[in-house]
Formats: sequence, structure tokens, C-alpha cells
Amino acid sequence: MIEMLAGALLFAYLCASAFFLRFWKRTGDRLFLYFAVAFSLFVLNQLAIAIPGVADETDGYEYLLRVLGFIAIIIGIVDKNLRAKRAPRRLV
Repeated sequence: MIEMLAGALLFAYLCASAFFLRFWKRTGDRLFLYFAVAFSLFVLNQLAIAIPGVADETDGYEYLLRVLGFIAIIIGIVDKNLRAKRAPRRLV
């Protein structure tokens, strides 16, 4: 049962990554690219955890990919906010 849920979570991360990558290609907004990279790192994290005998969950090294994914999301949000402050505001 756990393996099935882990596979479903991996597929959900993969779909989210493809979703954000599609919106990045359409809009060119870097925030979507950061989210696509983050969810790709989450996919790699799930793969590292799912391989039996390779990763021992008590070590914690495989969760480094998850931390890097969250750092990518934080960098994307900060980058978006800094670009919004630098851009001149248009009056409609």
C-alpha cells in the first residue's frame, strides 16, 4: 500500500512539474521555471527513496533533494518580488 501511494505521489510531482514547465514556456515568467525545477527535484527525491536497499531513510541524505526543491521555490518567490519592485508601474 505504501509503495502505491509513493508511486502516486511521484506521478503527481511529475504532473505538477510538467504543468509549471508548460506555463513557463507560454508566459516566460521565471517563477514557473523555479516551480518546475522544484517539483523535478521532488520527483528525484521520491525515486531515491523508492529504490530499495540504496537509500536508508534514517540517514537523511535523500531528503537533501527535497530541501533543495524548497530552496528553489523560495528563490523563485524572492526573485519575483524583487523584479516587481524594480519594474516601473503602468497607469491604466
